Amino acid sequence: MNPMRNVSVVQGDITTFDVDAIVNAANTSLRGGGGVDGAIHRAAGPQLLQACERIGGCPTGEARITPGFGLPARHVVHTVGPVWGGGTRGEADLLASCYRTSLALALEHGLRTIAFPAISTGVYRFPLERATRIAVREVTAFLSTHGDAIDQVTFVAFDRETFETYRRVLAEEQK
Repeated sequence: MNPMRNVSVVQGDITTFDVDAIVNAANTSLRGGGGVDGAIHRAAGPQLLQACERIGGCPTGEARITPGFGLPARHVVHTVGPVWGGGTRGEADLLASCYRTSLALALEHGLRTIAFPAISTGVYRFPLERATRIAVREVTAFLSTHGDAIDQVTFVAFDRETFETYRRVLAEEQK
């Protein structure tokens, strides 16, 4: 099976996606913040913050799951990406772990459709090209062994540059 057949990229607002789970590029407190994290918390409503407070946080590279509350997505997988510090602090491994642990949670909870933002590429400044290659590599590797359990993985790009980068890297991967 070609794992890439289950992977796509779109440009849009991840908070509007009707999927089993959207992934939140969260901070370690899980209490909301800027960027996609703040947008998801605003769209889901105050119940999401309450659920996140009950979890009590999440270390960088790991993931936690909550209901989606006011979102079209039934669940939110919160993962904490690394802050870019030049690439010498294990940032690539931590980012790869974000994708692996998010997909493992989806599998564990029987979720078949999942949408990812470009984790760590906003205020955490992870270089977009490098982050995209890590994301595509980890999703492809996961789907090559668990593809029958996941129907669709969508990368949701907020802006045109991110969309074009994901589109190009996905096309290269399919060759």
